[in-house]
Amino acid sequence: MIPQGPEILFRYFPEFTESQRSQFIKLAELYKDVNSRLNLISRSDIENIYERHILHSLAVAKFIKFKEGSSILDLGTGGGLPGIPLAITFPDVQFKLVDSILKKTEAVKFIVQNLGLENVMVECIRAEKLTDKFDFVVSRATAPMEQLVKWSSGILERYKHKNSQPNGIIALKGGDLRDELAKYSKRVNVIPITDYFDEEFFKTKKIVYLSS
Repeated sequence: MIPQGPEILFRYFPEFTESQRSQFIKLAELYKDVNSRLNLISRSDIENIYERHILHSLAVAKFIKFKEGSSILDLGTGGGLPGIPLAITFPDVQFKLVDSILKKTEAVKFIVQNLGLENVMVECIRAEKLTDKFDFVVSRATAPMEQLVKWSSGILERYKHKNSQPNGIIALKGGDLRDELAKYSKRVNVIPITDYFDEEFFKTKKIVYLSS
C-alpha cells in the first residue's frame, strides 16, 4: 500500500485554511523528526502518519465542531494525539494535553512550540492530580472506558454545556466494545468512523461518546 500524503486530510476537510494546511504538513515532518530519536509512534506506522494518526484523530472533528471558548483535555496524550490535530482544526478552543511520562510531554511541547500553537498547554501530570474543569475529555486508545470515567469524574464540567453535544468523554477506540461499554449502555453512543472516512484502515475504528 502506498502511504497517503496530506491530500487525504484536505479531501475530507476542504475548509482548512492555507495556514492550517501548512501546519498539518509541518506536523507530519515534526513527527518523523522526533520519531527518529524517540519512539512516539510505532516505527512501522510512521510512514502512514496522515491516515493512521492525523486523520484518525480528526474523526472527532467530524463528530463535533467544538465552539469557540470550549476547553478540551487530551488525557494520556502520548505523542499529542488526538490533541494536536484538533488544536490546529479549532484554533479558538483551548486544549490541555497531559501524560504521566515526561519524555512524551517534552516531545509534545517541542512539536506544539514549532507549530506555533497558542491554544495548547502541555503538562506532565497524572490524571488523578488534575483539578481544572473541562467541557470534554478526549482520548485515543489510552485506557478502558471504566478507567477513563474514573479519571474524568472530577474534572468534567457537568452543568455549563456550550456545544451541540452535552459535555462528556470522546474516545477513539477499536474492536469489539460490547463488554467494555455494557454498563454505560443508556448514555453511550458508538459511531463507526467509516461514517466519515472511506479508507480500509477505519473499518474497525469507532468514536465512543459518553455524556457526563
